[in-house]
Amino acid sequence: MARIERITLFKIPNEADRDRVLEQYKVMAKTAKKDGNPYIISAAAGHSFPDPRNKGYTLSVKTTFASLEDMQYYDNECEAHKALKAVVGPVKEDVLTTYYESVL
Repeated sequence: MARIERITLFKIPNEADRDRVLEQYKVMAKTAKKDGNPYIISAAAGHSFPDPRNKGYTLSVKTTFASLEDMQYYDNECEAHKALKAVVGPVKEDVLTTYYESVL
């Protein structure tokens, strides 16, 4: 079965806020569980390099899920993701998310 790759970009103007969000991503990666088990295959996050092509997005995140159902669980039910969104919500100016089924 092909994996679901998810790319999320944030516009967070303040560097201290970005650092706080990255710390919360670390917590989320360790605590996200579905049926008591880890379900996120991989997660990577970091400050975006300054580049005109990034159109002002300052934080980049990639998460990998085994299935679309797992990603939907992440979006709608995961308590660790809810805690992350509580940190991100007040500090983000914008967010862009896309996902795809990997063919590689």
